[in-house]
Amino acid sequence: MAELTALESLIEMGFPRGRAEKALALTGNQGIEAAMDWLMEHEDDPDVDEPLATPLGHMLGREPTSSEQGGPEGPGSAAEEGKPILSEEERQEQTKRMLELVAQKQREREEREEREALERERQRRRQGQELSAARQRLQEDEMRRAAEERRREKAEELAARQRVREKIERDKAERAKKYGGSVSSQPAPPTEPGPVPSSPSQEPPSKREYDQCRIQVRLPDGTSLTQTFRAREQLAAVRLYVELHRGEEPGGDQDPVQLLSGFPRRAFSEADMERPLQELGLVPSAVLIVAKKCPS
Repeated sequence: MAELTALESLIEMGFPRGRAEKALALTGNQGIEAAMDWLMEHEDDPDVDEPLATPLGHMLGREPTSSEQGGPEGPGSAAEEGKPILSEEERQEQTKRMLELVAQKQREREEREEREALERERQRRRQGQELSAARQRLQEDEMRRAAEERRREKAEELAARQRVREKIERDKAERAKKYGGSVSSQPAPPTEPGPVPSSPSQEPPSKREYDQCRIQVRLPDGTSLTQTFRAREQLAAVRLYVELHRGEEPGGDQDPVQLLSGFPRRAFSEADMERPLQELGLVPSAVLIVAKKCPS
């Protein structure tokens, strides 16, 4: 009976009897090689040593023998009579072939695992490159939006200045029209430019000097970043600028940062991130220090 010879061969190779019977039954008794493949693939399964619910003979399409039901009945049983007898040299040769087959299967498995590991590493590198490209695109989009915002604010400022100049010209024209008849012989126009730089018309330029602030950020590695922000921008904009422009740290992960003021020493909280720079006293210029944020 070929299946019993295969079973004994597997047992001679060191496989437990229960595993060998299970492998032969689940592979349809297609030979030692198929059973060994099953044993190699399922050696780490938690239920590999659990017995089959169906006897081995039923799995193989026949009635179970006496040895499968309860062991051999004696020296004269049918299983003993039909079983081929192998000499010691044949048994050793068969065991040697089986061990070589096991070694070959082990090598094939190691090569397959190595290929899978290389594929996982390539996949990890591809994902890292895609993440870096996405971060670069995000940084470029952020810089483009900041430039567009600065251009828009500059255009609004120029328009406001133009409106102030037009108002001044209208005021001049109204005063000249009102007093032109009685003081036409007097050099009134040369005297009018004096009141023109009055406080209402000259106060906006003094305030516009503080519409922007220059922030210098000192990084933990000793380098520094300098950028001009609007006085009305929130402190969160400075933190975002630092996170986008600081260098890559070893390991690829970026730790959250905390912003500190130099003098007086002050650590800005999450609530401060929503406050304008002007309200925090960082206008017209300030120096901030970057420190790694301690996990709470």
